[in-house]
Amino acid sequence: MSAMRPAPPVPDQSVPDQFEIFLVANPGFEATLCAEARAKGFAMPAVVPGGVTIAGGWPEVWRANLQLRGVSRVLVRIAAFPVFHLAQLDKRARKVEWGKFLKKDEPFQVEASCRHSKIYHSGAAAERIRKAIEASLGAQPSADAAISIKARIEDDLCTISIDTSGESLHKRGHKEAVNKAPMRETLAALFLQQCGYDGTEPVLDPMCGSGTFVIEAAEIALGLDSGRTRSFAFEKLPSFDPVAWEKLKAATAPVATDLKFHGCDRDAGAIEMSRANAARAGVEGITTFRHCGVTAATAPRGKPGLVIVNPPYGARLGDKKRLYGLYRSLGDTLRARFAGWRVAVITSDATLARATNLPFGEPFGPVSHGGTRVHLFQTGPLPPTSAMA
Repeated sequence: MSAMRPAPPVPDQSVPDQFEIFLVANPGFEATLCAEARAKGFAMPAVVPGGVTIAGGWPEVWRANLQLRGVSRVLVRIAAFPVFHLAQLDKRARKVEWGKFLKKDEPFQVEASCRHSKIYHSGAAAERIRKAIEASLGAQPSADAAISIKARIEDDLCTISIDTSGESLHKRGHKEAVNKAPMRETLAALFLQQCGYDGTEPVLDPMCGSGTFVIEAAEIALGLDSGRTRSFAFEKLPSFDPVAWEKLKAATAPVATDLKFHGCDRDAGAIEMSRANAARAGVEGITTFRHCGVTAATAPRGKPGLVIVNPPYGARLGDKKRLYGLYRSLGDTLRARFAGWRVAVITSDATLARATNLPFGEPFGPVSHGGTRVHLFQTGPLPPTSAMA
C-alpha cells in the first residue's frame, strides 16, 4: 500500500522585501521589453510567456510604471498555490494577508482566467476570490474600481497578482487627439527600440498620423520618463509612499538635445493633432509637423537618422491592391532623398514591403498591432541614388 502523498504547502503570504514583478508585453515583443528592463537596471529580467519577470520591491514597481516605455502593465505577484476545486480556492484565498496589499476603504475588482485546470469557470473563480477579500478585509468590490486583482489558474496552479498600473500604460497622460488606426505609444516605443533607436539620431515619420513615433522619439532624446504626467493604481495601495514617489520622479532630469524630430501627413487634421499632442508632451520645441504627402517628404538638414513609418495596409483598408502605388512612391522618395538614413516600415504584408524596392533585411515579427499580425522591415543606411542605379 503506497503512502498518502502530502498536500503541497501553502506558501508564506507575508510581504517580502523582494518579490516577482511581471511586466506585460505586447505579444512578440517579450525579448525587446526584456532588453529595455535590463538597460534600465532592473534585477533579473527574464522572458516568460506574455511578458518579462523582474525582481524587486515596491520602489521597483513604481519605477517600472514610470520609466519603462514598452510595458503595457506592471503586475505584482502576491500569492501562488495549487487548487483543484472552488472550495479549496476559497479557503486558500482567505489565507492571503490582503490587508498588507489592499486598503479596507478602497474598492477593488477581480478578474480571473482558467486554462488546463479542474477549475474551469473563470466567473466562479473570480467570485470566490472576491468573497474571500470581502470576508478577510472588509473592502467592497466595484466593477469600475481602480484596483484590479488578477487571478490566473493554469495547470491547477492559481497565481494572484495586483495590477499596479490601472489604465494601460500606453496612455501616457498627454496624448488626447488620435486619428484612425492609431499606433499605441508602448508599441511605438518597442518598434523604436527594435530599430536600435537610443535618442542620439533624428527621426522622421512621413505618414505620422497623430505623431506617436515622432513624439516618442523626442521624449527618448530628452530623457523624459514615459509616465511622468499620469497617475497609477499603486497610489491607492497601503504600500505607497508619496514622498519617496516624488523623489523618484524628480530624480530624472531632462537632458539637452540639438536633434529635431519630424512628421508629415497628407491629412491636415492629423498635423494639427500631432502639434497639439507634442505641446502637451512638452516636446514642441524639438518637433516639426508638415502637411504634405509622401512624395513631398524631404530629408531635413543635418546628420541622417531613422525614417520609421506605419503605412496603411490591406487589413485596414480592405483592398491591398490599391496600396502598391503608395508603397512604390514611398520607396522612390526615400531612395531619392534620404541617402544615409535607415528605414523601418511596419506592414502586415511582405509583398507591400517589397513594392518599395528598398533593401530590407530579414523582417522582425510577427507582432500584434490592433489585432493584426505585422512585421518590421528594416534597411541599413540607404546609399546615394547613383549607387543604387
